Amino acid sequence: MSRSPGEAAQAAEMTQGWPNPSSSTTTRPVVKSTPRPLALQAVTPEALAARFDGVTLPEARKIVSAVHRHGALPRHAPAGVRRTSLEAVRLHGDVPKLEVRARQASSVDPFVKYAFTCPDGAVIESVRIPLEVAGRFSVCVSSQVGCALACAFCATGRLGLQRNLEAWEIVEQVRAIRAELPEGGRIRGVVFQGMGEPLANVEQVITAIRVLSEPSAQAIDMRAITVCTSGLPTGIRKLASELPAVRLGLSLGSFVPGKRKSLMPIDKAHALDDVIEAVGEHVLKSGQAPMWAYTLLEGVNDAKEDADALARRAIEFANRYGKRPRISLIPYNSIGDEDPFSRSSDAREAAFRDALSAAGVPAIKRYSGGGDVAAACGQLAAVSG
Repeated sequence: MSRSPGEAAQAAEMTQGWPNPSSSTTTRPVVKSTPRPLALQAVTPEALAARFDGVTLPEARKIVSAVHRHGALPRHAPAGVRRTSLEAVRLHGDVPKLEVRARQASSVDPFVKYAFTCPDGAVIESVRIPLEVAGRFSVCVSSQVGCALACAFCATGRLGLQRNLEAWEIVEQVRAIRAELPEGGRIRGVVFQGMGEPLANVEQVITAIRVLSEPSAQAIDMRAITVCTSGLPTGIRKLASELPAVRLGLSLGSFVPGKRKSLMPIDKAHALDDVIEAVGEHVLKSGQAPMWAYTLLEGVNDAKEDADALARRAIEFANRYGKRPRISLIPYNSIGDEDPFSRSSDAREAAFRDALSAAGVPAIKRYSGGGDVAAACGQLAAVSG
């Protein structure tokens, strides 16, 4: 039987040993909660050395490296690490795990979708994406369980938001997938375009990126990490300020007035002009051209007026900020029963690209693989297995 928020809060108070507010005569002992162990996948060597007195930075690098290579603390202190330092970390640190619930390999391309079960039972999905060089991969990671933004063309948006992921849960998606690569395989990039809005969980995302790019951890070049957002100006500015080397992607929907709002409800809270201004500030701080992602929907946002509006704003952006956005056209992928949209036909897609090209704005068509296992853009919905 579910409890009301008030009942749940009262029960939590009583469980923690605090007096029942409804009784002035009942006295209960105060029980101090035990601090949670530090998730060691989510710390850099600098943070680890600062956390534990006596642990040197070289020791911290070796400990972090062991955690990311083996998914556990070593039994015995490795060369260069004192036993007392390892035991201090072991006493207050932990290496929690995500359980691999399912792996689904596409039968038409080398994409592999992973479903992970978190310690609290929540399910998230990630995708191993092949790169052009054989044996090199990128990982599309989730940053939340579900999503609150309810974009009409995204399966995750149908789930609602359950919670933010912790930094270690983000990093562990990459570490776990890396551990299963074929011999000689390498993870060369990470894209935050799985379940959730990354910039609605910006603190944990930034922490995760610092670890992912740490040479002792996953050693992924920050310039090969992309954060894709539906448009949170504050988060965009924070990302630019703290991690300017990280690339930025923006999901658009449409530049035609009214259309974006119907496709992406976030537009009601953050007007597209404000979002584009924040993206421009990111360009000025990072020196990088942003990626503008545009999902083509048959008869909805794929007409000439849509292409003209996109081209016009791209040109205005380039003139103002000195970088032309990289336009990425994404074929729509079905999101299940009662799907309100369909993929633009080849003819309409070609006409859209021609209109952009005629205006002097080139665009690329993104290959969105893994559609047969619901691993393609917009399809992640934690229903694997």
